[in-house]
Amino acid sequence: MLMSLNLFLFILFAILGIISSFMVITSINAVHSVLFLILVFCNTSALLLLLGSEFLSLMLIIVYVGAIAVLFLFVVMMLNVKVNPLAINRYSIIPIGSLIFFVLFNILSNSITELDLLNQPYLILNLVDWVSETNFISNIEIIGNVLYTNYCLLFLICGLILLVAMVGVIVLTMHQRRDVKKQKIEIQLFRIPGNVVKFISLRS
Repeated sequence: MLMSLNLFLFILFAILGIISSFMVITSINAVHSVLFLILVFCNTSALLLLLGSEFLSLMLIIVYVGAIAVLFLFVVMMLNVKVNPLAINRYSIIPIGSLIFFVLFNILSNSITELDLLNQPYLILNLVDWVSETNFISNIEIIGNVLYTNYCLLFLICGLILLVAMVGVIVLTMHQRRDVKKQKIEIQLFRIPGNVVKFISLRS
């Protein structure tokens, strides 16, 4: 039952990852492409977690989703990319798409033949009872103890730099409205106090 559940989850996340990656390259809106890219990273992280690489799974979420994908999203928001209303000729991208597909397919086929993946014997998977493994220190705990004790200052500096960058991008993406009246402090500071109040004599 456990094996069937793991296999079902693996196939589910793999299919969702393929669909999300296809939507990344077919979406017209750049913001939607970045959001689908984040979904691809999440599905890949779930696959790594099912394979037992929990550290790589969490690092993929933290680094790619938490930093790189958010940076892509901020750049897209800052550039304010407009959707081209003209129809794009999809046949014009077939040559370069075919070239990229040929290169990737060649790399994959060479990897399969060199590593002899098709003739590998099927290994019997040993299921781990995680309840009995709670008393042991995992690799995440070991790496976390090293990073957050010996390199704590570097983490704080990196967090401060990312915070400043995030605030800067938000300030740059804010659009100034020209139809709103605002105070100009520099003009008010250079005003002459004697000319502020004027006395006008009205005729009776």
